[in-house]
Amino acid sequence: MKLIAITGSIGCGKTTIAKVAKNLGFASFDVDGWVRRLYYKRDFINIIAQNFPEVVENSTVNKKALRNIVFGDNNKLKILEGLIHPILNKTLKSFIRKNAKYNDLFFLDVALLFEMGWDKYVDFIIVAEVDYEVQKQRVMLRDNIKAIDFDNINDVQMCNKAKKLKSDVTINTETTNNLLKLELINIIKGLQADE
Repeated sequence: MKLIAITGSIGCGKTTIAKVAKNLGFASFDVDGWVRRLYYKRDFINIIAQNFPEVVENSTVNKKALRNIVFGDNNKLKILEGLIHPILNKTLKSFIRKNAKYNDLFFLDVALLFEMGWDKYVDFIIVAEVDYEVQKQRVMLRDNIKAIDFDNINDVQMCNKAKKLKSDVTINTETTNNLLKLELINIIKGLQADE
C-alpha cells in the first residue's frame, strides 16, 4: 500500500483533487468529512458539551458558535484539537492496518497533515495551491463567512508556502477539471512505476 496525502490550506482545492482520485477509482479518506460526521455522534457531542457547554443545545452542536470560540482563542482551539486528534489518529491507524496488504494507492485528504504529524505515515505528499485571493473568495462563498472569519481560520493553519517545502509535488487547482485530472494521472503513473 502506498498512502498519498493531499493537503493544503483551507480553500486551496485539496478536496477537489481527492475527488478526482476517487473518480479514477482510488480509495480516498476524507478527514474533514469524517470530522463533520463526528459531530452527530452522541458520545462526541457529550464530550463537546463537557468542554464547550455554551455551544450544545438539545443534543446538537452549534458548529458556527464553536468555530467562533476556537478560532478566536488559541487555547480553546488546542482543547478542541486535543479532543478530535486522538480519535482521528486511531481511525487513520485502523485504516492503514485494514489496507496494508493491498498493493494499491490510497489517498488521504487532510488539511492539517503536518500539524497533526501525519506526514510520517505517508509515502507521498501533494499540496493543493491557489492564489490567496481566489482561496479567500472560495471559502467565503462556500462557507458563507466574512473575510475576518476566513483570516481567523487561515491564520491557525500552517501556511501553504511551508507546506510546499515539505511536499513532493504541488498542484495548482485554479484550472479546469480536465487539466487537473491529467496532472493527477501523470503523478499516479509515476507513483505506480515506482512500485
